[in-house]
Amino acid sequence: MHHSPNALAAPLVVRCGAFGDMVLLTALIRVLNDRWQRPVDVLTSGAWSEPLLRGQPGVGEIFALRSRKAPYLVSPDQWRAVAGLRARGHGPVWYCDANDAARPLLERAGIDAQWIVDVRDHPLRAGEHATEQWARLARVDPAAAPAPAAEGSAQADAVAGAALVVGDAQRADLLRWLERRGLGDAPLMLVQMGNKRTMRRGLKRLAVNHKYWPAERWAEVLRAMRERCPRHALLLLGTGPEWSLNAQIAALAGVERCYNVADDLPIPRLLALLERGAGLVTVDSGPAHAAAALGCPLVVLFGRASPTLYRPRGRANAQVELLSGEVGGEPSMLGITTEAVIAAWRRLQLRAPSGGGPAPVP
Repeated sequence: MHHSPNALAAPLVVRCGAFGDMVLLTALIRVLNDRWQRPVDVLTSGAWSEPLLRGQPGVGEIFALRSRKAPYLVSPDQWRAVAGLRARGHGPVWYCDANDAARPLLERAGIDAQWIVDVRDHPLRAGEHATEQWARLARVDPAAAPAPAAEGSAQADAVAGAALVVGDAQRADLLRWLERRGLGDAPLMLVQMGNKRTMRRGLKRLAVNHKYWPAERWAEVLRAMRERCPRHALLLLGTGPEWSLNAQIAALAGVERCYNVADDLPIPRLLALLERGAGLVTVDSGPAHAAAALGCPLVVLFGRASPTLYRPRGRANAQVELLSGEVGGEPSMLGITTEAVIAAWRRLQLRAPSGGGPAPVP
C-alpha cells in the first residue's frame, strides 16, 4: 500500500558510527532534507552524535542510544527510542549501518522492511567517496514510499562533501573559554595527535592502534609549527584520556605557548574552535572531518583507512594535505616521515585570525 508523501512521517536515518562517520553523514541528511523539504530524524548512538548533530541544518529529532547492542530488557534508552519511533508512524527510513545491531529496534517500532533503504543493498562504487555514496543513497526511495511530489532545489548534492555550521552561542562560549586563558585575540594553530584507540588500555604502539605516530616525530612537527608561526597559540586537541599523550609530546617539544586542552573540549566548543583555527595537523580522525566541513585547512596523516573513501571532504572547500605511507608493503602511518609532515604543513595556506582567508605567514 502506497501513501501520499504528505501523509508520511519525516525521513529517518539510522547510523551508529564514530565521530567522523557522523560528520560524513551530513551529506546524506542534506540531500534528504532538500528532497523531502522536511527535517530528517536520526537514530544514533555514541556520546558525540547528539551534541554534534543538534542544531545542524536539516536535522530533526535525534533518538540517541547509549548502546544498540545492550540487552533491550535493561536499556531504558532503547525503550524511549522505540516508543518515539512507533509514535512517528509510517515513513521512509535509510539504514546506514554495516551490521544488523539496530534492526531489532526498527522491528520493535513496527517499521516494516518495505519502508527501509539499506546501504548494504547499494554497494560503494569504484573510486567513490563516502559523501558521494551518501548523496547517491539519498536519491533511492523505499518500496512503500513514493518519491516526493515536489522535490527541493536538487542542488544539495551538486557538490559532495560534509557540512557543519557553528552557532552564535558556540562562538560566544569559545571566546569566553579563550579569554580565560589569555587567548582571546590570539591566532590559533591546532593539533590532533591522538585518536579513540589511544583511549584504550595497553601500549599505543600495539599493532591494533594503526593511527599511532611516534611522540618524537610529533615533537619535531610542533617545533616546526612554532618556527613558522611564532605569534600563534598552539592548541593540542583531544578528549580527556588523550591529555597524558599530549602532555608527553608537549614536554618533548619544549615549545612556548603550547596548550594542552584535551580535558576541556566538549563537541560544540571543538566545532567553534575548528571554525576559528588557522590550520590543523591531525591523524585521520573525527576532528579532521569536522575541520574540512568547517573550512579549516588541514594536514591529515592516514594509516590503513582508504584515503579515496575517507579523505576529509567538506563543502567549504578547505585545503587538505593528505599523507600516507607504507611499511613492509602495507599501508601504515609509521611510513610517513617527519619531513613529509613538516613540508605539508609549510604548503598549507593558513587562515587569517578572522577566518577570512589565508594568513600572511611565510
